[in-house]
Amino acid sequence: MARGFPNVRVATHPLVRHKTRRLADAETDAKLFRELVSELTALLLYEATADLPMRRVAYRTPLEETIGEEIDASIGLVPILRAGLGMTEAALNALPGSQVYHLGLYRDETTHRPVSYYNKLPETCPDDLIFLLDPMLATGGSATAAVQTLKAWGAPRVVFVGLIAAPEGVDRMLREHPDVPIHVAKLDRELDPNAYIRPGLGDAGDRMFNTRG
Repeated sequence: MARGFPNVRVATHPLVRHKTRRLADAETDAKLFRELVSELTALLLYEATADLPMRRVAYRTPLEETIGEEIDASIGLVPILRAGLGMTEAALNALPGSQVYHLGLYRDETTHRPVSYYNKLPETCPDDLIFLLDPMLATGGSATAAVQTLKAWGAPRVVFVGLIAAPEGVDRMLREHPDVPIHVAKLDRELDPNAYIRPGLGDAGDRMFNTRG
């Protein structure tokens, strides 16, 4: 939990800190960037799923009958397009029984407000828990808009998993959705006048897909 922000959990594991530094490095190419995004997503989900409900089940090992545990929840994954796509495969590998839905939001470069352009949610939410995936939590505009959409859809519980966050975005999420925990690899210093995270890592989508912003 970061000081002053009860809603955010910043990972402190050495592997996360090491990979986050490499992710942000301007010399990291698109291929390595995608690999690091995937690796960090898996590590962050390990922490974000620590309180999943469990149920006891009977099963048989090659030697005998015994009792074990398995996850007792239906889980949905919602990547925010486009950058959230880079987190999806790793999230599915960690939670292979999950369903994947997509929300498309982009930030208007003049107003810095989120604009919705794609919503592929079914009519009602069939899941107990939704993990909202987006590498960057900058102004918080897209994240808060996405959470509002998911709540209106009927999602009982939403957890945000990202890579880098700015204090401004975390604060906005705390004000508008204090019930949504945020799991990130790093809480950076601030937003600049163009609403980019500083020191940040640039535009996650551009670096992931090797396009120029």
